[in-house]
Amino acid sequence: MKQLLTNLFEHRKLSRETARQILIDISEARYNDAQIASFITVYLMRAITVDELQGFRDALLELCLPVDLEGRETVDMVGTGGDGKNTFNITTASAFLVAGAGYQVTKHGNYGVSSFCGSSNVLEKLGYRFTNDAEVLKRQLDRANICFFHAPLFHPAMKTVAPVRRSLGVKTFFNMLGPLVNPAQPKYQLFGVFNLQLARLYQYLLQQSEKSFAVVFALDGYDEVSLTGPFQWRTRQGEAILEPADLGLAEYHADELSGGHSITDAAAIFLGLLQGKGTPAQKDVVVANAGATIRAMYPDRSWENCLAEAR
Repeated sequence: MKQLLTNLFEHRKLSRETARQILIDISEARYNDAQIASFITVYLMRAITVDELQGFRDALLELCLPVDLEGRETVDMVGTGGDGKNTFNITTASAFLVAGAGYQVTKHGNYGVSSFCGSSNVLEKLGYRFTNDAEVLKRQLDRANICFFHAPLFHPAMKTVAPVRRSLGVKTFFNMLGPLVNPAQPKYQLFGVFNLQLARLYQYLLQQSEKSFAVVFALDGYDEVSLTGPFQWRTRQGEAILEPADLGLAEYHADELSGGHSITDAAAIFLGLLQGKGTPAQKDVVVANAGATIRAMYPDRSWENCLAEAR
């Protein structure tokens, strides 16, 4: 690791294969916490390359517990997190709208690291029991059109990194990786990212896959369609800058999307939305992201039709 860190500190880049092997070595506890923290910190000081991101993704997919859904075509909508905006669980709530619209959703998520309440926190608070039993997950999918993949159950090799990530308490390249390593590798996916550079990386990487995808980045820093201003929309077909008005929706202030101050607050907002409650801002932003997910699946459909279906 010493030579590797020296090379990285000298601004050298990793090949895809080297990046893959390093993450495998980390998962096998070949490095101590200080070495892992130093390695992670490199990517807080410089941008990750496409080869490095691909290599890290290769390792996590190689090490993960896969889920065979026996031909079911599913969708995932997931943000990288790390945007520091303290919103309520917008993407998780939108997943239930998409499921209600008749699409099968395999939601991949985790506890919050750089925020206090990730998707796993809110679902656990409401009594959902995490499982990696494929038969149980398939039954949930067939009965409710949605199941949840709690990342630690499918990526056990990453337990060596979890304490370091918690101690750092900031977004790391693992935030970038999470959306790319859904164990089901769904056919359709909406990705939310926290900066423009990562949006470009994702688009480039995903264009090499057969996935139908969209990458969204709100220009004021949200990793979702926030309706607080314009957002960038990237797909296989190209890119565009869209305003809330282009979706026929109002523009809202950041404080209207707050997730509160605790997991209890976030769970109350989430449950209220599932019960048809919530403020106009909360309802609209969830509809916007559900509609965006459907648009990612079917790029030839109009925004108007996708949003109507989400409602």
